[in-house]
Amino acid sequence: MKREDKIFVAGHNGLVGSAISKNLRAKGYSRLILRSHAELDLMDTAAVMAFFAAEQPDYVFLAAAKVGGIIANNTYRADFIYQNLMIQNNVIHAAYRYQVKKLLFLGSTCIYPKDIAEPITEDRLLTGPLEYTNEPYAIAKIAGIKTCESYNLQYGTNFISVMPTNLYGRNDNFNLETSHVLPALLRKIFLAKQLHENNWQAIRADLDKRPVETISGKSTQEEIKAMLLRYGIGDNTVEIWGTGTPMREFLWSEDMADACVFVMEQVDFADLISSEKEKRNTHINIGTGKEISIQALASLIASIVGFSGTFRFNTEKPDGTMRKLTDVTKLNQLGWRHSMELPEGVKALYAWYLSN
Repeated sequence: MKREDKIFVAGHNGLVGSAISKNLRAKGYSRLILRSHAELDLMDTAAVMAFFAAEQPDYVFLAAAKVGGIIANNTYRADFIYQNLMIQNNVIHAAYRYQVKKLLFLGSTCIYPKDIAEPITEDRLLTGPLEYTNEPYAIAKIAGIKTCESYNLQYGTNFISVMPTNLYGRNDNFNLETSHVLPALLRKIFLAKQLHENNWQAIRADLDKRPVETISGKSTQEEIKAMLLRYGIGDNTVEIWGTGTPMREFLWSEDMADACVFVMEQVDFADLISSEKEKRNTHINIGTGKEISIQALASLIASIVGFSGTFRFNTEKPDGTMRKLTDVTKLNQLGWRHSMELPEGVKALYAWYLSN
């Protein structure tokens, strides 16, 4: 990419998109094209085509997606498959139609089978059944990988797919109904601590900033306590779904953004083809290659927040995939490695949460 190229970051207000935009600006890319959902609905085919025709972007980062944790994925199954398919199909096809030089499609490591040897290499895609709770989202992301590969093979485009592991970072989603495990645990532990310390000023400020259901800081103490209890937040206690034994890998969102910009600058589709006979599994895992149990993660967050209470593991709730550690050999061989380790990342996220 050249500094004067026009770069469209789809989903620039999200966790990854905002980090990519920040990274690009820091590196001197000044011609960023950014549109909020209100300004451009990526599920609207005609609107997307009109946007590409008018703006003619040179490069595209496709970070826009409907995302969420295990509860949201399992509850809104139709939304997750339909919305993600529509977004990625519209943007990828428009990028082809308007001759975008390179597109980077962001997926997720949930594309891999549920029961699979760890760490997971890229060639394990489509070798077994998916985890049921996030199957619709995973299928949409697999379709995105295959769409990029197919357009490259038929039309000679340069569309690359990257599969990040579990992400966390500034601008994360802390909505207790839809958030991923790390930001959800951080907020739950923070609120349980404030409840134990009878710090209603902090609780109300938190709920004014991020209401839950219909409950805000203006609700009564009884209403707030009842809502918190529904989400497993008590006086110095936090309920966690499952057994606490599943292992997860976490990547700081700004590391993810740096990896995405690196791939866009340094890697082409031709660099990812391992077989001339069957050109498949050209996507790239992005992660740390390190994992931690949910129970250990909760303890790490508790130590940073200053929470001395207890955790209750609700074993009637699903664990999800037991392990999902990625093999990042391909990415490392291409020349990129992560820099933020989990303890430092959680400290940075908590500091950001307190100031926002």
